[in-house]
Amino acid sequence: MHCFYESKDFEDAIRIAVSLGGDSDTIAAITGSIAEAYYGIPNSLRIQAAGCLDTELLRIVNHFEEKYPSKTL
Repeated sequence: MHCFYESKDFEDAIRIAVSLGGDSDTIAAITGSIAEAYYGIPNSLRIQAAGCLDTELLRIVNHFEEKYPSKTL
């Protein structure tokens, strides 16, 4: 929660989480889910991440997002 409270946007929250060291991938994953709910994910990051997925994974993500649309707080 510290990483989220100290952040000003989604990317900042992830950067803070990663910079803590230790089990930073887990901390960033947890922080990212909280930050997404509050800030949303910038479109530029969504596009960049989608470019790393193969066709089948991208289809699954798109189906999930259609069924469960993102609702920021």
